[in-house]
Amino acid sequence: MSLVLEIEHLLGLAFAARTPSSATPDWPPQPDRLFSALVAAWGARGERAEERRALEWLETQAAPEIAASGGEARSAATVFVPPNDPETGRVGDHTVMPALRRRQPRRFPAYRPDDPVVRLVWREAEADDATVTALNALAADTPYLGHSASLTRCRFSRNGSPERTTLPRRRVYPGRLAELERVYHANQRPSPGEPWRAAPSGAIQPIRGVFSDRWLVLEHVDGAMPDLRASALVAKALRDTIMAGYRRIGLGEQIPALVSGHTANGAPLAAPHLAIAPLAVVGWTHASGNVLGFALVPPDAGALLDDESFQKAIREVAPWMGEKGQREMCVAGDGFAVRLTPSGERARASLDPSPYVAPARIWASCTPIVLNRHLKATKGADRDKEAQELIARACEHSGLPAPARVTVRRGEATGEAWAIAPSKHSAVNGAPSAYPSGKSPPRWLRWRLPESLASRPLTHAVLRFEKPVRGPVILGAGRFMGLGLCRAFEPEARQ
Repeated sequence: MSLVLEIEHLLGLAFAARTPSSATPDWPPQPDRLFSALVAAWGARGERAEERRALEWLETQAAPEIAASGGEARSAATVFVPPNDPETGRVGDHTVMPALRRRQPRRFPAYRPDDPVVRLVWREAEADDATVTALNALAADTPYLGHSASLTRCRFSRNGSPERTTLPRRRVYPGRLAELERVYHANQRPSPGEPWRAAPSGAIQPIRGVFSDRWLVLEHVDGAMPDLRASALVAKALRDTIMAGYRRIGLGEQIPALVSGHTANGAPLAAPHLAIAPLAVVGWTHASGNVLGFALVPPDAGALLDDESFQKAIREVAPWMGEKGQREMCVAGDGFAVRLTPSGERARASLDPSPYVAPARIWASCTPIVLNRHLKATKGADRDKEAQELIARACEHSGLPAPARVTVRRGEATGEAWAIAPSKHSAVNGAPSAYPSGKSPPRWLRWRLPESLASRPLTHAVLRFEKPVRGPVILGAGRFMGLGLCRAFEPEARQ
């Protein structure tokens, strides 16, 4: 029996943006937006136990299908609105006066659907009467979705399932209710949930490595960002900043090894830990290689991102900027000082983790792979084979299978060749070469590495796996600092 939620937009308009900074309307409304609205209604109604049980049941269900009409996006002009009252603590602060308050640019994107009624369908949900009654009590007290001007009427039922549906972009997951509670009591803005990806029926399930596909993206908002070639230094400074957050909250002696990458005695941690990867404008036809932000990539299922101490440390070094309506973290190092803000689902395509976490058989490095040792071979073919073996071993260290060997045809002869193609140049548009031409290139053409990696050889590579691999694929000795970061890659689709 199906469970259906009917949402009617009473004004014939849906006022909601994909993200706070986006001018793109969010249509149709995604499950995470509806779930957050139901949680808000639960809190306003007194946090009743039976309604909490219903919400916890709902968050464990498979992602619903969505039945929604088309329509058109309404143009959104930029308007200037006053921010919240300043809290300077100064007596006689005249900026609290209406005429003197600053104005911030805002846009209120909206979508005008052909049919104002949207339905979310859980086809395999077996809800009992008590659960449906509790959900309907919450739905009745959910007056809007998105902006408060987007008035709605919501109702759950167990019949009338539509046939024509689409798949959602985002999903709700077990533990989402508790996560929303934590960020509410911490006076934070919640994350927008998680991307939802459907596995094709009968498809081979992709292999996963040691890193999670759930990331915390930090967007660059101020300061001169160094070139992608210096991203490892920025990543190191970012890790140091997060560790400083632990010290500020009194946990300097309890920094998790998953964050520091070192054991209690200072030795490098052998187990997977937090990686910090640059997100740059790469992979497009006219890609520039500019760094737009960094991603915190935890190991395994990404539980580190939900850890209360980790979140508190991040908040400590990323204070709330009231006038900007966002948190900002200052990351400084040798010759740079940049400001980053925790980002949800952003409109800037290069900050989207999807190309780095999608399942694929072919992957290409956009930052060079740092080999574990110097190459012994001096000749071309032998040197390539040795590099291939080291990269295959690096895949195994990241929990991935070694790329398969393939049979290739050279003229009329057939021989065996590696599925790894090492090269000085990246196959990803916009990614700098692993090393420049010439004996004494300028400093800005060389990759700048932390001292522990400075003497290691670098190489780009294209890797071909026998079965689909789900990213992230981050390889080599510098993988925890964003080196060896790969993107899903299909040569025949490259322009």
